[in-house]
Amino acid sequence: MKRFRFKFIYLLAASLGYLCQPMHAFSQTATPQVSAQSADAVHDGQHDFDFNIGAWKSHIRRLQHPLTGSKEWIDVNGTVTVSKVWQGRANLEEIEADGPTGHLEGLTLRLYNPESRQWYLYWANSQGGTLGAPNVGEFKNGRGEFYSQDQFNGRTVLVRQIYSDITQNSYHFEQAFSDDGGKTWEANWVASLTRESAAQTAQQQSSSDESRQRDFDFNFGRWKTKVSRLQLPLAGSTKWVEYEGTSLVRPVWNGRASLFELEVNGPAGHIEGLGLRLYNMEARQWSLNWANSSGPVMTTPMIGEFKNGRGDFIDREAFNGRTIFVRNGFADITPNSSRFEQSFSDDGGRTWETNWIMTFTRDRD
Repeated sequence: MKRFRFKFIYLLAASLGYLCQPMHAFSQTATPQVSAQSADAVHDGQHDFDFNIGAWKSHIRRLQHPLTGSKEWIDVNGTVTVSKVWQGRANLEEIEADGPTGHLEGLTLRLYNPESRQWYLYWANSQGGTLGAPNVGEFKNGRGEFYSQDQFNGRTVLVRQIYSDITQNSYHFEQAFSDDGGKTWEANWVASLTRESAAQTAQQQSSSDESRQRDFDFNFGRWKTKVSRLQLPLAGSTKWVEYEGTSLVRPVWNGRASLFELEVNGPAGHIEGLGLRLYNMEARQWSLNWANSSGPVMTTPMIGEFKNGRGDFIDREAFNGRTIFVRNGFADITPNSSRFEQSFSDDGGRTWETNWIMTFTRDRD
């Protein structure tokens, strides 16, 4: 529900992706320390979106031409499905709807920052395959307000999203724009949602469209995962640190995207992360987006594609004060195993140093 570009797009709040951040950005999971005296006064907001887990019917009213004085609204009906990530410390939302202006699909990822006690809401639509800037905010007294700054019709505007009237089986969502610095707000997206029954959800899933991009199908499922991490990349180091654990990959948008969750442990500590792979149908490329459990900030996406059974993805990032190339690769792919490697280059791609290796073996336990 973030914005409207060229065609009718709705995303209820936010989004996410797979291994797009270089692995040096992984950090150990830390639990915020709260003194006994202040514990009762501190609101732990990581469960604020628990009400939203499940399947919903959504009736949407969209203002056709925001910030133009328009009074013409379009009515749309659709479905929303929200699932837990990181045992509920984040969640992923998928939306699908049809209306007078066509069919729309989107996804949202909501990530909680335990230090600031705020939520970061990221979104993407099925056409573009990229994540937008997050809306950031929190819940107070049962009402959630989230804000961002965005471009609309060539102008910078403020965007506000509100969740209100929350019950076990219903809630209300509203998006509004302001082009006067927040003095006035114009609502442009209003949604009323009611919870679906289990029978309605099963019927919806059985009738889903099966047409999709299939490059990452090999990785769906639960995997035993081994990680080897070079401790000091681009420093001449030969010391590696080992981790073991599990990863889970599940389809999004009926398989046209996927969500990856990683949890491993080793002598150096605990690593927990997640990623979202999004496919750009026009460019025929994937963007791989990453976040770790210590913070909600999405990183620069890795962009690339599969050729001859191998996937290669690349971007430019800052590392130790220098701009370098980062490359992710998927290889040795079989129905029950695969291998991932990350490499850095600080000489324009002439030479590469591998610093992160993951091997996946299908978990049949």
